[in-house]
Order: sequence, then structure tokens, then C-alpha cells
Amino acid sequence: MVRMNPFLVALLTGVVAGGEAWAEAAPEALAASVPHLKGTYDTGSIAWILVSAALVFFMMPGLALFYGGMVRAKNVLNMFMLVMVCVPLVTVEWVAYGYSMAFSGPSAIAVDAGQGPDGQDLPKHSFLGWDPGLVFMKSFAELTVDGPNPYERIVTSGDTVDATPNGVPELLFAIYQMMFAIITPALIVGAVAERVKFSAWCLFVVLWSTIVYNPVCHWVWNVNGWLFQKGVLDFAGGTVVHVLAGVSALALLLILPKRRGYPGAHFVPHSVGWTLIGAAMLMVGWFGFNAGSAIAVGKDFLPVAGGVAVLAFATTAIAGSVASGAWMFAEWLRVGKPTALGFASGMVAGLVAITPCAGHVTPLGALIIGILSGVVCFVAVQVKPLLGYDDSLDVVGVHGVGGALGALLVGLFCIRPVMGGTTQLLIQLQGLLWSGGYAFLCTLVLGILIHKTIGFTVHTNTEAEGLDIVEHGESAYHLT
Repeated sequence: MVRMNPFLVALLTGVVAGGEAWAEAAPEALAASVPHLKGTYDTGSIAWILVSAALVFFMMPGLALFYGGMVRAKNVLNMFMLVMVCVPLVTVEWVAYGYSMAFSGPSAIAVDAGQGPDGQDLPKHSFLGWDPGLVFMKSFAELTVDGPNPYERIVTSGDTVDATPNGVPELLFAIYQMMFAIITPALIVGAVAERVKFSAWCLFVVLWSTIVYNPVCHWVWNVNGWLFQKGVLDFAGGTVVHVLAGVSALALLLILPKRRGYPGAHFVPHSVGWTLIGAAMLMVGWFGFNAGSAIAVGKDFLPVAGGVAVLAFATTAIAGSVASGAWMFAEWLRVGKPTALGFASGMVAGLVAITPCAGHVTPLGALIIGILSGVVCFVAVQVKPLLGYDDSLDVVGVHGVGGALGALLVGLFCIRPVMGGTTQLLIQLQGLLWSGGYAFLCTLVLGILIHKTIGFTVHTNTEAEGLDIVEHGESAYHLT
């Protein structure tokens, strides 16, 4: 005979009695007391976006390792700092006004879009958002007694007509999108590594995020954005993240001096192992980057943590894996040896290219996109010496070319919400040209202004000594 603790017996008795009372309660009263039972919250979707946001943030140290391993030992701490300083700078910018510019419903600049084929009024084509209530996210701060708290208000799906609440609090969506805003300028620094002045970079990140990232993010991802309204597809940031980073990097390369000794000097990565670890961390984080972006797929594909998230997860794994092999074999044929650095670069190239396609294409489409991205980005990197620009860590060849390739291929391979074909391909091309052209021109002007005033790059003597010591007063290694 099993003897039970008297306290446990009393506790179980109370639970049973409470359960009977709970079962007798009116369903209406129960639903009123538990918000998610009313359909207000989708707890599974909330949990998935929480995890996805953490995974995207995890990509920041991954990117620092990926880039840090490819620079020389005297500049590795500087590379970590250039990447990680985007965290505090963009966080302040995003909370202060960036989210309002990118995702607010009210528009600062908009034009009438007219009527649809059924005579319904279409949302205005918006070029920039602005909502004073979202400045410093004030709308999420005022607690209420009778109704739901503002920080619990639900964000709607990505439909332009009859948008449906998707069960995810808008504050969570805002923080998830903040992670994208943080990592995008961090990608650019790889192009101008080992020669950028830290103070100038800090200024550039804030201004670039304000002038370039926020407006284009609004165009492509806000349901009122003019490129969104035209039907441009960008599931998780091929245009908004990678194309912007790639073309902005190219603009800076055209106006900033090359590294001291380039191209004659031998710039050897100080730790390919670090780069491989960083690439692995990036791939893990990319699942949150892509599969988490199912948050905006539309009312017909709810919940967020549903089938489209599964599709995006699968296509991300396929493209990233296949592209690493495609780059490796292309390099093997070209130079006679498969390198670890090439393997890691190919993985990132595939992840970049699948980003705009992730929730729109089939697994077979992802396979083809992965192969194409590995080969095309390898070729883009190989022709760099012929073009004469000093892209330190191949940001243009991997993120710029890979992002543009993916942004176009989604127009051919998409199966939802429309079928791919010439029409969608031309729409994608339009979005690519407008977004890329705007980013290139703005970055060119911004880079010139900074370089002609406070100076964008360090002195050649500083570059020779190493940016770790001169810029930060530290050294990554103390060997005896």
C-alpha cells in the first residue's frame, strides 16, 4: 500500500474541487478571463517569433566571427567592434523613430492608388511611414485597466485588403524587425574592413539606417508600401537586407581608398576556423531569419508557426546546404583545391539567395536556387580583381549578387501567393532596380559627405600598425 503525504492529499483534493468549479463556469466568462481563448493570441506563433527573434540576434556574434576570422590578427577586435556596435546604435534609432518610419500604418508621404478591379478603394501607395504614437514606442507604454494593454495589441497579416489579426503582439513584431535593422548595416562593414575609422562608422550606421534602410523597408514590407502594393515579393529580406547591403558596399568602395598595399600585398585570413564557426552560427540563426518571417504571409496562411514557416525552414536548409557544395566544386575545378573558406562562403551565398524566396518556392526550387547561387556568387568573387575595387570580404559578390539573384529567381520559382513567370519576374526586377538604385545613390552621397568632413578611413600609418591598438587600445592576442 502506498502512503501519501497528507499535504499532497489536501492539495490534490483542492485541485479536483477547483477543477469541478472551473468546468461549471460559463464559457463566456472563461473566454473573457483568458485572452488567447478568445482567439486574440496565438501562443504557438508567439513562441516561434520569440525564438526567431533570438535566433536572428544570435547571428550578430556569428557575423563578427565570420568576418573576424577573415581579417588579419591586428584588426580582429576592430572587426568585432564594427559589427557589434550596430546593436546599441540601431536599437536606439529603431525605438526612437525607425519603427515608426518603416511600419506605421499612417503615412508621412503617400499618393492615392485608386480603385481595384472590383471597385474597392485600394490602400494609398506609401513612400514613408510616420506615427507619433510609435516615436520611442509610446503606444506600447500606456497601461490600461479595462481593456488589453497596448503592448499586447495584435499585429495584422500581410494582406492589403481585409487584413486579419495573426495572433502576435505588435511589440514582438517590432522587436523581431529590429533584429533585421541591426544586422543589415553590419553586413556592409565587411567590404571596407581593415581601413574604416570607428567614429565615422558609428555616424554612418545611424544616418544610413535612417535614410536608406527605413524607407526601403517601408516600400517593400509595409502593406501600404508602394513596392508591396505593386506585388514585389521579398519573404525575408533579399532586397531589404542583402541587396541594400551589397549596393551600399559598392558605393563606398567607389569613393574610399583601397587598403594599404592592395592588390600586391598578401591579405591572409588570420583564422579560417573562426570563419567556419561564424558561418555555422549564421546558418542556425538564418532559420529564425527566414522561417520567422512567416509572420507576414497573410490571413490565408495563419497561424504564423504553420505550414509556410515549415516551408521556409525546409527551403533555407536545402539552399544553404547545396550552395556550399556548389561553390566548393566550382572552386575545385577552378583552382584545383576545395577550400574551407570557399565552403563557408558558398553556404552564406545560398542562404542569402534563398532569403527572398524562402516561403514562396518549393523544395525543388530551393535546390536549384542553391546550386545557382553557389556558382554565380563564386564567379562574381573571381571577377573582382578585373573590376579593380577592393571589397575586403566579398560583400558585393556574396550579399549584393546573391541577394539580387534571389530577388529575381523568386519571380520565376514562386508558387504562392502567385505563380512565377515573366510578369512576376518583371515586377521583381522593378523592385530590385528602385531599391538598389536608391540605396546606391544615397550611400554614395552619405559616404562622400562623411569622408570629406571627419574622414571615413584611418591614416596609412594606423592601418600599418593595426586598428586594434590604435582605435581601441587593445590586442586580440598576447603571445609570449
